[in-house]
Amino acid sequence: MSADLPALLARLSLNQETVRQWSLPQLADGCARAGVRGVGLWRAPVQEYGVRAAARLVRDAGLRVTSLCRGGFFTATDPGERAAALADNRAAVDEAAALGTDTLVLVSGGLPAGSRDLAGARERIADALGELGPYAAERGVRLALEPLHPMYAADRCVVSTLAQALDLAERFPAAQVGVAVDTYHLWWDDTVGGQLARAGGAGDGPSRIAAFQLADWVTPLPEGVLLGRGQLGDGSVDLRWFRERVEAAGRYRGPIEVEIFNPALWARDGAEVLAEIVDRFRTHVG
Repeated sequence: MSADLPALLARLSLNQETVRQWSLPQLADGCARAGVRGVGLWRAPVQEYGVRAAARLVRDAGLRVTSLCRGGFFTATDPGERAAALADNRAAVDEAAALGTDTLVLVSGGLPAGSRDLAGARERIADALGELGPYAAERGVRLALEPLHPMYAADRCVVSTLAQALDLAERFPAAQVGVAVDTYHLWWDDTVGGQLARAGGAGDGPSRIAAFQLADWVTPLPEGVLLGRGQLGDGSVDLRWFRERVEAAGRYRGPIEVEIFNPALWARDGAEVLAEIVDRFRTHVG
């Protein structure tokens, strides 16, 4: 267990989707009451509430927005679709800046219909990062490229490993493009320890780790697999190992965001879920 658990708990952030049953005002109030000072937000509910109103609500509750989800979906081959994706991502950057977060999490996109060209899809991601990186940096926002578990490669994210994410991110300045490390997606990869060290930056170089997210891996996976993330400590992931390796990799001392998509959690009282998360964080992460 960490020798400085209070400092570690101060870094705990609750992703909005973990307690989807809460409205944005309930999220802000619930986190403030629980002493959790960070929240990760999603674009659709923020847009519905109003971006500037959401920024004010979070700020007035004494919280900070640790990330905004999500941008990305860069792999379309149709020129019109590609232009629309870039425009939407510029809007996402603007929303992140208005919310006061420096991190926009990107889900890259899957294969276009009928395509089997993974390498080509990844190159289109690189092209998009090259266009969006300077735009984001000018607004104080870093793009956090998130690798997803390989089961999502066809339809959601052709970037499946931390190595693949770093291969793309390292083409650009670290201030523009980093990576999101999510335990749910990376726990299975026996190269991840070395890749976390790589992400930490060599010598005095900047860390590529822009976001660190937690969820556990539980089986059996539900139909559709997207909503099968487990509560901390319920599954196969060595969460403390990840936290220690992320910290050992370099200078990342940023938020540790709990992001769990699970209908069983959404059916429960939100305050109860959050209290359980804090307890599990102490036990399995600290």
